[in-house]
Amino acid sequence: MPSTVIRRWSYDAAAATLDVTFTTGRRYLYRAVPPEAARALRRSFAKGTHFNRHIRGLYAFEELERDAG
Repeated sequence: MPSTVIRRWSYDAAAATLDVTFTTGRRYLYRAVPPEAARALRRSFAKGTHFNRHIRGLYAFEELERDAG
């Protein structure tokens, strides 16, 4: 199901990073994210809710350049 909060996301297993772009255009890179956390996000019905409960605040992150589109 498309998310009303997350525009797109990708996971780099080799680097254990989760790259998340929100519908606002803000983009964040989350570090040391285990593969099972990315799989759980992929399987979740409500991506935004899952992200807020299981990723936000649990992993170190940095804000990247804002995504224009």
